[in-house]
Amino acid sequence: MSPPPDSSGAGATGPRDRQTLRLLERHLASDSLVAETAFDPDSYEPRLLDVSLDAGRYPESVTAARLDIRWFTTGDFSIHYVEERDGNDQWECRWDRHPNTHDSRLHFHQPPTAASITDLSLSSLHPLDVYSTVLTAIDQRVETLWSDE
Repeated sequence: MSPPPDSSGAGATGPRDRQTLRLLERHLASDSLVAETAFDPDSYEPRLLDVSLDAGRYPESVTAARLDIRWFTTGDFSIHYVEERDGNDQWECRWDRHPNTHDSRLHFHQPPTAASITDLSLSSLHPLDVYSTVLTAIDQRVETLWSDE
C-alpha cells in the first residue's frame, strides 16, 4: 500500500490547508459517530486531523476506529479510515486526491487493506461534500458490520 500524500518530495500536493482542516474539525466534532478530534501537531499549524470514532457504535469485534485527514491548499486531500480489530488486525480504506504517476489524481484505496486502487468520481470536491461522502460510507460500513454479526 502506498503512503498517504505528503507536502514534500516528488508529486508534492502543496501546503496544508489549515482553514479546511479546522472547518472539517468543527463538523466532525458535532457528529454522533465521533468521539474525539485532535490536530497534529496542534491547531495553530495542523498537518493532520486525527478523528477517533466512537467504538461503542461498532460491534465488539472492532476495538477502535479512526480517520486521519490531510487537506492541502491545492484541493488535494487524503482521508484514511482504519478499523482496529481483534488480534491486531486492521480493515482500512482511503479516499485520495493528489498528483501521482500510477493512478488518476482522484482515487480510492479499497478495503480491506487499502492496497487495491480504483478511480474515484465525486460530484463535488468541496470539503464538506467530500466529508459527507466519507461519513455516509462509514455509516454504511457500521450497518454492514452489525448485520454480519
